Amino acid sequence: MSGVVGIYSKDTNQVFQMMYYGLYGLQHRGQVSTGIAVNNNGFVDYFKDLGLVHEVYSKEVMERLRGNIAIGQVRFAFRNEEKAMQNVEPLVVGYRKGALAIVHDGKIVNFLKLRDQLEDNGIIFQSDLDSEVIANLIARYHKDDVEEALIKALEDIVGSYALIMMTNDKLIAARDPYGIKPLSLGKIKEDYILASETCAFDTIGAEFVRDIKPGEIVVIDNKGIRTIYEKSKDRKLCLFESIYFARPDSKVDGRSIYLTRIEAGRILAREAPVDGDIVIGAPDSGIVASIGYAEESKIPYAEGIIKNRYVGRTFIQPTQELREQGVKIKLNVLKENIEGKRIILVDDSVVRGTTIKRTVKMLKDAGAKEVHVRISSPPVKYPCHLGMDTPSSNHLIASNLTSGEIAEEIGVDSLSYISLKGLLEAAGEDNGFCQGCFTGKYPILKY
Repeated sequence: MSGVVGIYSKDTNQVFQMMYYGLYGLQHRGQVSTGIAVNNNGFVDYFKDLGLVHEVYSKEVMERLRGNIAIGQVRFAFRNEEKAMQNVEPLVVGYRKGALAIVHDGKIVNFLKLRDQLEDNGIIFQSDLDSEVIANLIARYHKDDVEEALIKALEDIVGSYALIMMTNDKLIAARDPYGIKPLSLGKIKEDYILASETCAFDTIGAEFVRDIKPGEIVVIDNKGIRTIYEKSKDRKLCLFESIYFARPDSKVDGRSIYLTRIEAGRILAREAPVDGDIVIGAPDSGIVASIGYAEESKIPYAEGIIKNRYVGRTFIQPTQELREQGVKIKLNVLKENIEGKRIILVDDSVVRGTTIKRTVKMLKDAGAKEVHVRISSPPVKYPCHLGMDTPSSNHLIASNLTSGEIAEEIGVDSLSYISLKGLLEAAGEDNGFCQGCFTGKYPILKY
């Protein structure tokens, strides 16, 4: 998972600021690294580093990175990769036809196969990035037209991607044929903005135009915007975008994330009722569903857990040690609301079980009489190879334990999940989502 932004503007003085705030709006999608590349009259300059958006870009960098086209990314790290500077995007490469800069959200599942083929032909790789395979395929196919080269390169690629690419004079975006990863188009005056989520447009002050369609490639240049390719399959947006990844104030493929989570909480209350004194949400991504649960159950919603806003998401930390350390300083219980009460704790998901177990212990230590956990997604039983950091079933608590065993493991009085049918009803349709982490059935097979 990562967040990507692309900007095509006629005002070189505003591009870095728009990019900065756009990435800031997507910080929830990645907290390990960030980078920005700009095109200044055909010269591509860039800066990237480990850290959060507000930490990485100094005033000196801001003054240096000027141009009318820019791309940027915030990124989380896969295992053992958190300190690998060579894997920080944007990827900027030069080749005989000019310069390319690429940012990518997703996972190319035939990455190793393509890389082996390219290495057999003498290509040397400098990173472990999927994007470097894409760049090399473009360079291989590029004769006179970078657009045709990208089309041919993407025909070789299998996987999930929201891809934004910058050349000397163009901004190009592509979304995988299933639309597994989200990508939207916005506009402010005559400037075009591409972003993983619409909340980035709100941060910049841009107006949402439309979603990039699954399988669509768009080009933005001095003539405006045009679609150069479109070859979609059945849409299979990652369902975890609606559950956890996306910000609640975003819309993805025309559907409000907030309304989806509210409805999931309501359905969860109907499917898994329980007596309690108050309903509380696990900050932040469980709060909206908890409000829906409270509304439907007529049990009062209350604040029970206070989050340190300066601690990032523990689920997307790259190691178990960092996840556990993050939980310790991330949450604190509001004892006045908890003591002596039967608590219904609503959370969005249980993946590894690290956060929920510590949260339940904090509630019990604060004097909760009972703790009942309700989860607004089904049990996550299967690993994801399309962009979610769950590499094997060993990391998934629901893959190894029954719901009763999980309840005992995390120390709760009861545990229930929303049904998959209920979640899909909340999301607004039956089959327009990748449900692989719940069912083991993926739109794209693992290579």
